[in-house]
Amino acid sequence: MKQAYPTFIAKHENVYLVYVPDMELYTEGSSITDAMEMARDAIGLKGIDLEDDGKILPEASDYENALQIAREHAEIFDYSQGILTMVDVDFLDYRRKRDMKMVRRNVTLPNWLNREAERLQLNVSKILQEALTAHVGDLKMK
Repeated sequence: MKQAYPTFIAKHENVYLVYVPDMELYTEGSSITDAMEMARDAIGLKGIDLEDDGKILPEASDYENALQIAREHAEIFDYSQGILTMVDVDFLDYRRKRDMKMVRRNVTLPNWLNREAERLQLNVSKILQEALTAHVGDLKMK
């Protein structure tokens, strides 16, 4: 699922501070480009954490609501004086690239196939991963 969230980027001294109101996120970057990448990374991490906890991703605010939220939280720093842009994240793609924790699965194979795989010294786990990756990619394209 791809989503875009309003994001404030404001220069403060030598850094660009970032605020994503809908996700209640703060981060920073060394340039505007870096700040946008840091925002995308923070949104992606929080999004997959929310999904893993069985929670629904927050809806993206429109510009007016995002500006109102930023102004309400301006007691420490007024992000509303910075740039307001949209930062998009493809959560499925983000998860695919970053969630590389291995999970053990029990697989049932016909005996003859298992023997042939052993005889050929095939890495069954690797072959299964490649096949599943291709299959999931094919399903995503539909």
